[in-house]
Amino acid sequence: MRKLNLPGQILSQLALALVAIFVLLPIWGMARLAFDQALKGAPVTFYVWPQQFSLAAFQKVWHSPSQSLSFPGLLQNSLIVSGGAAVTAVLFGASMAYAFARFRFPARQAGLFGLLLGTLLPQVALMTPLYVLLTALGVRASLLGLMIVYTAFSMPFCIWNMRASFQAVPQELEEAAFLEGATLLATFRRITLPLALPSIAVAALMAFLIGYTEFAIGWLFVERGENVTLAMAVSGMLGQGVAWSQLAALAILMSLPVVLIFLILRHYLMRGLLIGRLEE
Repeated sequence: MRKLNLPGQILSQLALALVAIFVLLPIWGMARLAFDQALKGAPVTFYVWPQQFSLAAFQKVWHSPSQSLSFPGLLQNSLIVSGGAAVTAVLFGASMAYAFARFRFPARQAGLFGLLLGTLLPQVALMTPLYVLLTALGVRASLLGLMIVYTAFSMPFCIWNMRASFQAVPQELEEAAFLEGATLLATFRRITLPLALPSIAVAALMAFLIGYTEFAIGWLFVERGENVTLAMAVSGMLGQGVAWSQLAALAILMSLPVVLIFLILRHYLMRGLLIGRLEE
């Protein structure tokens, strides 16, 4: 590994410091808005510290961020929808990804191209067919229908990501298991799946984030206030003239579950992000 000289180290540290400032400054600004009770309208002046420190904004959005639900209720809806979409996309996508990675069958390339096209299509292109399908099934205006929508959005990415991870598993390991008498399902569950867990964790997190942060299309499939998610509540607050401190407080509370999930899965996520580099 090549070592940097002193000027190179200084430039690298400066570049990393600029990236850190670029990432942390908006977070600090949002935190300052959330804890500043003196802020009544839109922020027009930047302050490093809150002028009037208070937790009133957090108390307000915890009890009544929307018209019909408290924050725990909105969080429950978001976790049901996004968590269900992530689990469904991974469970159903894993078998399809493994089939594309290991087997040869007619129209295999056409199927892969169709999945790739699904990742490139804008989500709005799926609104009409999903609306018609879920209406016919009678689940359009429910959390189950919303979960199906977000599963459809995230499934192509999950399949492509997990297919690459299954292809990275040495096929000789599976062949050795077959020689020992293991079935295809046992080989997949005990050998291939554990080795591909880092990339599967990345796919699951991305699927979760798609369902957790999307709100624009979700409004088409929500008719009752008790089915509103956190992302929808944030977008609704923007149109109601709510104080910016409350909006920032809700955004901070909304980000906490994502941070917690990242901390729990950080080991697998880092391995999944570095797996391509390790293969080189």
